[in-house]
Amino acid sequence: MTELGLFIVGLITGTIAVVVGVGGGVMYVPALVTFFGFAQKDASGTSLAVIAPAAVIATVANSRAGRVAWRVVIGVGIGALVGAIGGSQLAQRLDDTVLRRMFAVLLIVTAARMLLRLRSL
Repeated sequence: MTELGLFIVGLITGTIAVVVGVGGGVMYVPALVTFFGFAQKDASGTSLAVIAPAAVIATVANSRAGRVAWRVVIGVGIGALVGAIGGSQLAQRLDDTVLRRMFAVLLIVTAARMLLRLRSL
C-alpha cells in the first residue's frame, strides 16, 4: 500500500463525494478492499474515520451557502447516532464475507433505484 495511492483515492473520492452528495464510504470501502487488500471491517472502519473531517468541511461550506436543513439534521442526526452504536456492534459480530455481500447488495440496490429514477424523469 503506497501513501501516494491512498492520497489519490482520498482526493478522487473526497471530491466526488462532496460534488454529488454521496457518502464517501460508497467509494472508499470498495477502493480500500479492491486496490489495497483491506479486510471489509478494516475498510469500513477506516472509511468512517476518513469521512468525519471531510464531512465537517463540506457541511461548513454548504451551511454558508444556506444548503443545510438544520431541523432535519437534528432529527436524523440523533437517529444516526443511535443507529451507529447498534450498527457498529453488529458489524463486529458479522463475518467479513457477510459484510462484503451486504455492502455489495446495498450498492446494487442503490444503483438500480437511481437508474429507475432517471428513466422516470
